[in-house]
Amino acid sequence: MSKRVVISILGALVCALSLAPLPAASQEYTLRLHTFMPPIANPVRTFLIPWAKKVTEQSKGRLKVQVYPSMQLGGRPPQLLDQVRDGVVDIIWVVPGFSPGRMPKYELFELPFLTKDAVSTTLALQDYQDKWLQDELKDYHPLLLHATEGFLFMTKQPIRKMSDFRGMKLRGASRTGVWTLEALGAAAIGVDLSELPTMMSKGTISGTLLPFEIAPAVKMQDLADYFTQLSPPQTRLGTVVFTFLMNKNSYAKLPPDLKKIIDANSGRNIALAAGKNWVEIEARGEKVMRSKKKNRFETISPAETAKIKEASKPVYDRFLAEMKRLGFDGEAMLADARAMIDKYSKH
Repeated sequence: MSKRVVISILGALVCALSLAPLPAASQEYTLRLHTFMPPIANPVRTFLIPWAKKVTEQSKGRLKVQVYPSMQLGGRPPQLLDQVRDGVVDIIWVVPGFSPGRMPKYELFELPFLTKDAVSTTLALQDYQDKWLQDELKDYHPLLLHATEGFLFMTKQPIRKMSDFRGMKLRGASRTGVWTLEALGAAAIGVDLSELPTMMSKGTISGTLLPFEIAPAVKMQDLADYFTQLSPPQTRLGTVVFTFLMNKNSYAKLPPDLKKIIDANSGRNIALAAGKNWVEIEARGEKVMRSKKKNRFETISPAETAKIKEASKPVYDRFLAEMKRLGFDGEAMLADARAMIDKYSKH
């Protein structure tokens, strides 16, 4: 074989090798994480961005997560569940309650006076997911279900007794939040977070149910004057459930080693840390609210708190009737949720 022929063959081999696909282990993947929260919000800065960085670092840069806050990829918050299901984005972080009735079994954890704190509720949600939420999650690859530390009243006028709610225009984040406000006598409206500042500044509403942690992101330290909790031991009226969900195909296409990284940063592996993070950022948000001298921080008396608790009972009846209509055993779900929360509240 001539030298010229050998060189030609070697050249062809080099060319073929350069065109061949790289081994799976060296391929890079990019995931787009979409959320309604603004970039300055505590959850984005302390949970979503650190989660994205951790996944990128553990994959040595092969799995990159790009965070898009404030609905930067288009749409409105209620559309996020569809966006991730349909593959428009790879990951979302959203309150399912923005789409009332879309995931009804989640809403149970948002009933008044049910949850106690972010840690026990988030841990309980992992057990509840395993037993009750398989159907609602079938179109998604769940990364985490979790809850906030709980919401309080942030208003322009004081709330010191049950009668103060009568006719007051208040915002709730979810269907059950609206039901609760209605049960207390308020004129309730359910809107997503982005609309809250405008409605407060224009006087369309007098206040909202909101945790401290997100309040700085929507300038509640300036927009509200009264920050009101209930009497101990349960000082918060309720909470909202957040879902951190991934597109099933976006997960399925990853090689096994990158799936392991996602798994290591999902579910029970991060639930406790997430719960503790929400406790921490709640205190951080409260500090900002207290930085304004005009603001007043009050606690409703035990007697009036008892009236609020009694007035909220029809919300349970309304929820259980809805579960029955849908063919779900609401009573069993509620009993499980209470037992699961109690289990983790002891630790």
